[in-house]
Amino acid sequence: MSDEQIRAWYAYMKVQLRLRYEMNRQLQADSALSLPDYDVLVALTSEPTATMRIAALATRLGWERSRASHQVRRMQQRSLLDARTAADDGRATDVSMTTEGWQALRAATPSHVELVKSIFLDALDGTDLDRLADIMERVYDRIIDQGTLPRPADHP
Repeated sequence: MSDEQIRAWYAYMKVQLRLRYEMNRQLQADSALSLPDYDVLVALTSEPTATMRIAALATRLGWERSRASHQVRRMQQRSLLDARTAADDGRATDVSMTTEGWQALRAATPSHVELVKSIFLDALDGTDLDRLADIMERVYDRIIDQGTLPRPADHP
């Protein structure tokens, strides 16, 4: 890698690692949710019924299916999710948010959004935000095109 590439990569890694740490810490302290819990709940809201096949959930999150299954099981034990054998395919599992899951997500979101704004978004002006969004969308498209996970349903 060139010096510019190394600088950009290290900057990205430092930000994403520290940001995930801070978001996880805040969510646990304020709402007893982990960042993976929150990620799952938010992913489910992308579907009108808040229900997804576990394989689709794993793809949406960029996780291996086994990781998604373990996370769903832990959240199901805490009554945040319901997981059932799919009615149309006995080999598949449908995951949906429970009332408790919806309540937990609604309760956690305001303070989570405030944290994201204060430690990330507020460091950027409007031009920076547009440029960052363009860059991240371009990188995401490349990852989807060249990555090994199946293409997410929301990214044709």
